[in-house]
Amino acid sequence: MAGNKDKKNAYKKNMLQRSEEARTVRKIVSIILISLVLILIVGGISGYMYIKSALKPLDADSQKKIKVEIPMGSSTSQIGQVLENDGVIKDGRVFRFYVKFKNESNFQAGKYTFQPSMTLDEIVASLKKGKVMQEAIYKITIPEGKTMKQIAQIYAKKTPMKEKDFLKKVNDKKYVQSLIDEYPSILTKDILSKDIKSPLEGYLFAATYNLYDENPSVDKIIKMMLNKTEEIVTPYLADIKEKDLTIHEAITLASLVENEASSKKQRKKIASVFYNRMADGMKLQTDPTVQYALGKHKSKVLLKDLEVDSPYNTYKIKGLPVGPISNFSEDSLTAVVHPAKTDYKYFLHDEDGNIYYAKTFDEHLKLKKKHIK
Repeated sequence: MAGNKDKKNAYKKNMLQRSEEARTVRKIVSIILISLVLILIVGGISGYMYIKSALKPLDADSQKKIKVEIPMGSSTSQIGQVLENDGVIKDGRVFRFYVKFKNESNFQAGKYTFQPSMTLDEIVASLKKGKVMQEAIYKITIPEGKTMKQIAQIYAKKTPMKEKDFLKKVNDKKYVQSLIDEYPSILTKDILSKDIKSPLEGYLFAATYNLYDENPSVDKIIKMMLNKTEEIVTPYLADIKEKDLTIHEAITLASLVENEASSKKQRKKIASVFYNRMADGMKLQTDPTVQYALGKHKSKVLLKDLEVDSPYNTYKIKGLPVGPISNFSEDSLTAVVHPAKTDYKYFLHDEDGNIYYAKTFDEHLKLKKKHIK
């Protein structure tokens, strides 16, 4: 009996010990959980307070004037870092997220004078308006419908840059690959196809650019122009996807529309003709692609020209050419994603720039006989 009693006492003692250990474990777990919650709360509050302070002027009472240079082709992240490093704002990352949240863009390169007392909105406004300390050394306008070679010629004519240096850079496959990595939203592997004449053809947006360097580098100019392309194209990405097009296809089609039309209304109708022809398995048969394949502009494309063997010649291939044949306007891109609704499958130009559309080939021939001399 005594043995059983000793066993019971030992069992009770063991259970009490286990119960005590369990209580201790629960206390430790509770303390850890409470500590973690407190850390999260404190961290959240600290983060909130930090971001709140970063959104305010760095020093509201400061009258200090700080000279800041925003390099040509700078991204929003790079601009934020420059402003932070120069003591204009508290945190470049907060600036970048703020700008993205506010959907701000089109910042101008140049030399600025800022104050730590300026708000983020004031800084953004200055960067957009380009309130710089010096006038641009060069003001270069790149028109719509220009090829890479023509763009190179414009820069060579207006700046000390040489045409051959510009073309060598934009056709450097290794350099282009680095740009694909830097601009993944607009540049894809499609531009490195072996049949592409110039990888960045069509991707350097038509606009007026201010240059502040006496001898601007090709790299800075290319990135400045790609930044503009990215700014213009990004709002259309969802529409492009909805049309079941890749970025490359959309820009290629926009370049064709650009070369066949001169007004917003014309572009929408021309785009509809191209879509209707592709839907019926017809060749696009647009003369500008022949001229691009030939490598020269002709006032009139001859029958023999239509036979040129090229992945750009839409009289030879079905569907879109292998790549863009020039740059494009925003109107042309809009026409690609929002074309007019028509049954037209043919069009022709008269000598005065008017365009006549037809639903059938017979109608097209009648229009041709009437308007083309």
